[in-house]
Amino acid sequence: MSTFAHLFEPLQIRGKRLKNRIMSSGHDTSMPTDNLVNERLVAYHRARAEGGVGLIVLQVAGVHDSARYTSHVLMATDDACIVGYRQLAETCHAHGTLVLSQVFHPGREIMESSDGLLAVAYSASAVPNERFRVMPRALDQAMIDEIVAGYAAAARRLHLAGIDGVEVVASHGYLPAQFINPRVNRRTDGYNGELEQRLRFVREVIGAVRAATADDFIIGLRISADERDAEGLTEDESLAAVKMLQAELDYVHIVAGTSASLGGAVHIVPPMAIEAAYLVREAGTFKAQLDIPLFVTGRINQPQEAELILARGQADVCGMTRALICDPQMPNKTRNDQVEDVRACIACNQACIGHFHKGLPISCIQHPETGRELQFGTLQPALARKRVMIAGGGPAGMKAAAVAAARGHEVTLYEAGSQLGGQVLLAHLLPRRAEFGGASTNLQREMQLAGVKVVRNTRVDRAVVKREQPDLVIVATGAEPYWPAFERGGELQVVDAWQILRGEVKPGRSVLVVDWRCDWIGPGIAERLVREGHQVQLAVNGTHCGESLPLYVRDQMAGELHKLGIPITPYARLYGCDDTSVYLQHTASGEPMIFENIDTLVLCQGHQPVDTLAAELQGLVEVKRIGDCLAPRTVEEAVYDGLKVAWSL
Repeated sequence: MSTFAHLFEPLQIRGKRLKNRIMSSGHDTSMPTDNLVNERLVAYHRARAEGGVGLIVLQVAGVHDSARYTSHVLMATDDACIVGYRQLAETCHAHGTLVLSQVFHPGREIMESSDGLLAVAYSASAVPNERFRVMPRALDQAMIDEIVAGYAAAARRLHLAGIDGVEVVASHGYLPAQFINPRVNRRTDGYNGELEQRLRFVREVIGAVRAATADDFIIGLRISADERDAEGLTEDESLAAVKMLQAELDYVHIVAGTSASLGGAVHIVPPMAIEAAYLVREAGTFKAQLDIPLFVTGRINQPQEAELILARGQADVCGMTRALICDPQMPNKTRNDQVEDVRACIACNQACIGHFHKGLPISCIQHPETGRELQFGTLQPALARKRVMIAGGGPAGMKAAAVAAARGHEVTLYEAGSQLGGQVLLAHLLPRRAEFGGASTNLQREMQLAGVKVVRNTRVDRAVVKREQPDLVIVATGAEPYWPAFERGGELQVVDAWQILRGEVKPGRSVLVVDWRCDWIGPGIAERLVREGHQVQLAVNGTHCGESLPLYVRDQMAGELHKLGIPITPYARLYGCDDTSVYLQHTASGEPMIFENIDTLVLCQGHQPVDTLAAELQGLVEVKRIGDCLAPRTVEEAVYDGLKVAWSL
């Protein structure tokens, strides 16, 4: 029997066949233009269909003009949408993949508008949203009827386009959940009261969609099993709701969290600090009490995890969205017993949901081809084979090596140390960042499969290049900690983050961490030292801790620091230190901020390039710089640099 017998067992839903139990769940991509499907979005989903996924649930389709919760949301409110959806359906169907679309109204959960003005938001009642600070209008009966009709009209258009069904989004505190939730729904008409009355809106939507489509059109419901917020839906309430609705549905899809609060929103795209497959208990509870298929999504990033969930009977389909963003070929690799070749998602959230929150098309730090399928979707063989030397075994160098070798070049990568990975080797040592090490493991496997020769413990210099005579040297020598100029007197211990992580120094009892980057390094160092027994304060040169991080990573981290009682001072610029005091300057007022009785000052002040090799090789060979030696940035830019330079050869 196959190791993944349950994962690749077909499933019949309303007469339609899922070829396997792997789902790409609905997620915004920021790819649409003019709120319509375009070639970029089609190419993105084509890659996942070609990769073998059984079910693609498309991102939300707005059902009413008031459903525009972002400026780039897909809209299904006009027949103009049908052509694009038809192209999407036909593209995915050609690979045996079933395609559903989410149908959606956010209610009060409005993130932005297309013109920068605050939108008029609507909800079951005039109860404000905490996260976006939106005060909605209570829907009147005429507009409720209009929105219900909008769901039906949108579903009809999707059906005409050849989409196999729809998923009504009642998750994450969106409009249907606002009606179901007794703490948000404070109406005095027939839409409030006992659960039966609070389900009236959802029932009207499901009934209207069913009436507007065909008998074989799938209708599912996505709902948060628990909104993870004091004012949100509880597990008991959500379970009771779907039990009452299941006779009208073809499946239920559970997730967690709510858009309405910062803490609840973390679960929309849970970061690596949250354990993998963390909703299996809730899935098992729902599955045991439902007579229709149960789908679950919640950081299921490995096929082994999905197989176990299915084998235990805790769910019928597993949402593996970020796993498919990271490796579109994951289903095919798994089916072909190539699990070791799967590029595992590390839940960093940096280029997927992180891009979305910036209004940019999503991608992946490990697989920058994602979202750029029209440019990098098909690997192009090299026109002429070159001997390529790569100096540096960090993410930039490894990606360049893997792609260049896959294109047919003869590639040798040299690493000065004994281990590959560059700064990833340090990043994974921080609290709750262990999975970050997977970025190095995955790239090493890609190099191995592409046939890259790796030479360790060898630093590239002019003599090495003269001896090997490559056609090209790609310099990926990385960066080192930046120590800014500051007034320094006395004997206060001053160290940098790398020294802490490598165990090269022994900090004193009272520690001040000064964080210029406002990313995860400073907070991670602070948390690590607190857990080791030090008294730690954190000063950040920004408006708040984690300012440059993806929102859900930042908010989860902020919660942990608060639990640990770590004092955080914002607007803080390093000025100087003496024997026991550190002097900072408020970046807005210019006034001094003095920290006394400090034993150790830890610098998290960014990085500076290690960039001497290129000048040393001048006149000898063609040189290209990539990654941090070009400009210190993040892993995402390093890997993308590696991809681009390899494609240019």
